[in-house]
Amino acid sequence: LLSLLLLLQDYQDYSLFQQISCCAINHSLRFILTGSAGVTNLPEFVSVVKVDELEMVYCDSKRAEPKQDWLKFFKENNREHVSAYTAECNKNRIFFRKTINVLIKCCSQTQDIHIFQRMSGCEWDDATGTVNTFDQYHYDENFIAFDLETETLTTPTPWARNAKHELDSNKIIIPNIKSYLTQECLVWLKKYLDYGKSFLLRTVLPSVSLLQKRCSPVSCHATGFYPYKVDMFWRKDGEELHEDVGKGEILPNNDGTFQMSVDLKLSSVKPEDWSRYDCVFQLSGVKEDVVTKLDKAVIRTNDYFILASPDLTTTPIIVAMLVLTVCLILGTVFITLQTVNGERGKVHSVCISRFQ
Repeated sequence: LLSLLLLLQDYQDYSLFQQISCCAINHSLRFILTGSAGVTNLPEFVSVVKVDELEMVYCDSKRAEPKQDWLKFFKENNREHVSAYTAECNKNRIFFRKTINVLIKCCSQTQDIHIFQRMSGCEWDDATGTVNTFDQYHYDENFIAFDLETETLTTPTPWARNAKHELDSNKIIIPNIKSYLTQECLVWLKKYLDYGKSFLLRTVLPSVSLLQKRCSPVSCHATGFYPYKVDMFWRKDGEELHEDVGKGEILPNNDGTFQMSVDLKLSSVKPEDWSRYDCVFQLSGVKEDVVTKLDKAVIRTNDYFILASPDLTTTPIIVAMLVLTVCLILGTVFITLQTVNGERGKVHSVCISRFQ
């Protein structure tokens, strides 16, 4: 572990390891650095900068690239800054490679695949000024985390405790981590917030749909919203449901917005009670909720034979369409057979005439 401690001591320059900013009410900036060994078809090192879970900058083993259009303009006007970030990305790549090699040796591990990851950053409430920070290292499992209140490193992993004690006593690493988390991270958060405020502080309401597959729950799906801080749930008679529901994760879209869904098991819903249910979408900073009633007529399905509203009006129509389809198929087959038989008769007559 001594080699690992030396590597960590060298890893003190955080000047560029804080890039980008935030949005909506609570602003957040996260850096996720991942190094790997033994993983084929993937870069050995990847760094991602996220603002409120929105990917802003991606850096692999070769170069750093902005992921949002407004950051591309920033890149054109701040080439020295971007070049420095690329250099920092390469420095982290080397550090992660050395660290993984040290960890493999010190732990006498034999497996072929290893992952070393660091996640750090800060969250800022611009209304109260409250700042929350985090800095965690993971190596195939929980490794070491920095506790800002006690200014110490903590670990749930027994074999890493010796490293923790050495790092706690280090007079250089701890102050640098604290400075980065409490000062530099917030400075860059505010800079990017100011530069990209037209993009980062916008509010976009979602498009909400009710979706269903065969023998599946009804999914209330919201997409195209921004920012990502939302709440979404099913309710009955105005009360939020906690049973027979399933809430999905918030996922990013390619256009810089997000999507989310929450499911409701119809097996728990009586036919006469459908009108008592609705799906509620709440977006941070927006007072009005987006409410969608549970209505059979508006449920979308990709299954032709599954109708969300199988009532007496639609059933005869479906039956008539099926009958018409069958008749068309049978008619086509009959005409085809007649044509084939006629051609065969002609060929047979020609063959007979040649031998007469």
